[in-house]
Amino acid sequence: MTPKPTPLVLLPAMGCDGQLWARQVVDLGDIAHPELGDLSVDDSLSAMAARVLAHAPPRIAVAGVSLGGYVALEMIRQAPERIERVALFGTRATMAMRARTVDEQGLLATAPHADPMLTPIVSGPVQAMAERVGADVFERQQRALLARPDLDLAIAAVHVPTLVAVGDRDRICKVEDARALADRIPDARFHVIRNCGHLSPMERSGEVTMLLRHWLTDRLR
Repeated sequence: MTPKPTPLVLLPAMGCDGQLWARQVVDLGDIAHPELGDLSVDDSLSAMAARVLAHAPPRIAVAGVSLGGYVALEMIRQAPERIERVALFGTRATMAMRARTVDEQGLLATAPHADPMLTPIVSGPVQAMAERVGADVFERQQRALLARPDLDLAIAAVHVPTLVAVGDRDRICKVEDARALADRIPDARFHVIRNCGHLSPMERSGEVTMLLRHWLTDRLR
């Protein structure tokens, strides 16, 4: 008997839309029913999570990048009984501001929607996403992140199969940031994506699809 496809909610990073997950939507269609969660309307993580939950099936797997990862954690805090598994890409264990050098802050300021180390092939689509999303949505999402909610309760609520992944060239969520998150979640699988920045589903789409396929089919070990 063929297993029933898993309802899979995909959550974008700040300033991104469904194009971020385009390859995974296609490539995982044989084992999942992917749909995109809407993070464009609200200006708090709690409201974003509540909106996604209101429009999602009763039981879901959820994967998020950066902002989407924080919303995924908040979804687990709000409704742990509805989340079957969670995948977190470029997501830190804390919302506290990290001290940066002047050079680091300057680099990030030049590319607010993505990692400044993005390759030219990816940077064009990323800029196109940012233009489609628009300044108003970006400002709301930025307000949600600047509120810096305490993630401790959300992280403590995670007791499902968990994947934590990060690009080794990510300048927004560094490898040690993501590892600190994985260390706080029981039995979480931690994976470093080589030659990759902050938006791994676009930058290393094949590897991310493979990771999600293993995660969806309980092959994280």
